Amino acid sequence: MSLNPERKTEVIKQYAVKDGDTGSPEVQVAVLSERINSLTDHFKAHTKDNHSRRGLLKMVSQRRLLLDYLKGKDKKRYEALIGKLGLRR
Repeated sequence: MSLNPERKTEVIKQYAVKDGDTGSPEVQVAVLSERINSLTDHFKAHTKDNHSRRGLLKMVSQRRLLLDYLKGKDKKRYEALIGKLGLRR
């Protein structure tokens, strides 16, 4: 389940560190979180969709790696991001 382009652009603008920013860890984590949330809703209706579940696990793992990287680089940015996204950690 992918994001529609309008929603993705909106998320990128909200979490961008500077203009034209699409590669910062904040933006990548926010886009992954949005995709994870949409897939979580998908699984409420389609409980036996194990192929998509594998993709979900890969996205969660990728988000975890990006958050660990950000935590090591700049603890304040990490804490601000998880607070903004409402992630447990």
